[in-house]
Amino acid sequence: MSSGKLNKIQRAAVETNEGPVLVFAGAGSGKTRVLTHKIYQLIKKEGYQPENILSVTFTNKAAKEMQNRVSSLLGNKESLINIGTFHSICARLLRREASKINFNPHFVIYDVQDQLDLLKIILKELNITKDLITPNQARNHISLQKNKMRLPKDQFQKAKTILEKNMADVFKKYEVVLKENDALDFDDLLLSPLKIFEEFPEILKKYQQIWKYILVDEYQDTNKPQLLFLKTLAGEHKNICVVGDDDQSIYGWRGADIANILSFEKFFPKCTIFKLEKNYRSTQQILDAASAVVSKNEKRAHKNLIAENGDGDPLVLIETRDELEEADAIISALEKEIKINKHNFSHFSILYRTNAQSRALEDSLRRMGIPYNLIGSIRFYERKEVKDSLAYLKLVNNLKDTVSLRRIVNFPPRGIGMKTMDKCMDKVENDKITLFEVLKKSKQLSIRGKQSDALLNFYDLIKKYNGLRKKLSASELAHSLIEEAGVLRYFKDSEDPTNKERFNNVIELLNSIDDFCTKNPKSDLSDFIEEVSLLTDIDQWNDSENRVTLMTVHASKGLEFPVVFVCGLDDGLFPLFATIDKKDELEEERRLFYVALTRAKSKVFLLYATNRRRMGGENILGLPSRFISEIPIEYLERVDFQSALTRRVVGGTLQRKTKLKVRRTVTTFDDFKVGDIVEHAIFGIGKIMVLSGSGENQRVGVVFKDGTKKKLIVKYANLTKVN
Repeated sequence: MSSGKLNKIQRAAVETNEGPVLVFAGAGSGKTRVLTHKIYQLIKKEGYQPENILSVTFTNKAAKEMQNRVSSLLGNKESLINIGTFHSICARLLRREASKINFNPHFVIYDVQDQLDLLKIILKELNITKDLITPNQARNHISLQKNKMRLPKDQFQKAKTILEKNMADVFKKYEVVLKENDALDFDDLLLSPLKIFEEFPEILKKYQQIWKYILVDEYQDTNKPQLLFLKTLAGEHKNICVVGDDDQSIYGWRGADIANILSFEKFFPKCTIFKLEKNYRSTQQILDAASAVVSKNEKRAHKNLIAENGDGDPLVLIETRDELEEADAIISALEKEIKINKHNFSHFSILYRTNAQSRALEDSLRRMGIPYNLIGSIRFYERKEVKDSLAYLKLVNNLKDTVSLRRIVNFPPRGIGMKTMDKCMDKVENDKITLFEVLKKSKQLSIRGKQSDALLNFYDLIKKYNGLRKKLSASELAHSLIEEAGVLRYFKDSEDPTNKERFNNVIELLNSIDDFCTKNPKSDLSDFIEEVSLLTDIDQWNDSENRVTLMTVHASKGLEFPVVFVCGLDDGLFPLFATIDKKDELEEERRLFYVALTRAKSKVFLLYATNRRRMGGENILGLPSRFISEIPIEYLERVDFQSALTRRVVGGTLQRKTKLKVRRTVTTFDDFKVGDIVEHAIFGIGKIMVLSGSGENQRVGVVFKDGTKKKLIVKYANLTKVN
């Protein structure tokens, strides 16, 4: 769409500036364009001063984009407009008005880690052990109560059990200590302005007169305090325009209330409603498929999206045997798209429901030398829980690895603090021995018996598996060591929801070691550690911005790509098992699927697996997601795929445990030499500049015609010589 043009409905929404306005903006329908042109209209045509306009959104990225667009329309005047996130706008207000609630204007804002550090102290002072309440549990509870605008006194009135009373005590103490430290947390940034407005009507009136027109982006994501903030500010002049899409409301789990947009008329009577239904991003088949699924929801406003980009291709549906073949299928399809449609890597996005799913995808992309970016999360092997687990393996493999030792000596927690480690390091210096040897002599340190015993137990554990490393396979050793060290139990027993994700990631690490041993039956622990290190080196060597994007569907909201792969479409994974019997949560999962499909401009690939390893590493027979069956068959093209893996299901029926035997067929390859001209399925023609190893262990560094440099494992790269 031309930058200077608005369609009929967009223009009507832009030019309606008296009273409340609700704009239902379907995916890809130009909502940001409406907001920025509305700001232009208000200033150039309606006579508003830039400083009298408030525009709020949810991310710094969205706020920056809006600033840039407004700047191109208005020039320098945009700097006077209040554009920012809810939290940043409220923080600015509080810097000016903090004294009204007895805070210093230079108050500190506590982030999540600050909160956790504070709660550790509070729990200790209240003699509440981690067995009863963990800092994370306390933080999550307090945040939930603040989102519901509940005070500690409300908790005391409702407390019936000891746990509930303890939670109320922690909440009360937390608020007191925050005040003593002149600190506010993120939730307080939203709540404190409301308190000021309630207690000081003259301040509310001041801001109502300053912000004479309010615009809100992504309104469907607002929670209770944010809604009240907007209602209070716009309560007199009623000049507010909100833009959002109820079908993209996917944050209910963190307090967002879809009723805020669906019941906008209730909060702001006599509002004018517009529906942006012309889509400038996707093809009609993608839109029709996405709409067919989300239309199954009861809580939504009907929309009929019309594609500007024509009918397009059907969505491609691929069934795979497991998550490994799923990754192979994605790479195969990606190859074809590059060859046929001349796409770049940056044109592709791979979306999944949970972060743990990225492991198999990352492994396959690295082996094929395909660069990628992992958005919304750190890379799989760089996640803390994965690095901690790998540190056990590294230390067992090399007892002189002091970095790995210090990383895990108190993980899971053993009561080994910094002071104890300082004393250990002093003995290293005095006796000129390794840190690991010091652990054996912990009785000689001036520390308590409990800490001394913990160090000795840790020493015995590592020494035991160091002696077993040549007797067990990497898979057997890793499973046994991680279990005996208590890593899995630590995450599994936690009630903190984030630790369930960490538990899954450790399981995925163990699965990756299983895969490695299956492909390399003569390998040992050193070989696996070397492969992980090599793959990390490849990532660092390829620093091009032209990369495939991997992310969760939640992280993809607001983005767009020519080609989108949605993987893991197994019932129970997407939608999650926990949501299937809960109507509201299942509707949110359906909206999440809608978001996934509408990220694509021209093509969508849907993938599911008939066997997939889940929690505990067990293979589970899978069924395609119910969302696939909600797509009319005319919008789907089923494509058969079979990778270079041969598998067979053995032992058991559907009622019993089913094991999956895997045998990977090794692709034939040449022994290459420096100077050889080779061809790669994706990167094209190149020249070998560096070579090491031979046979299955051969690695090559190749410079391709376009200047791209790749370090590849020949076994996986499928290179062919070119005469």
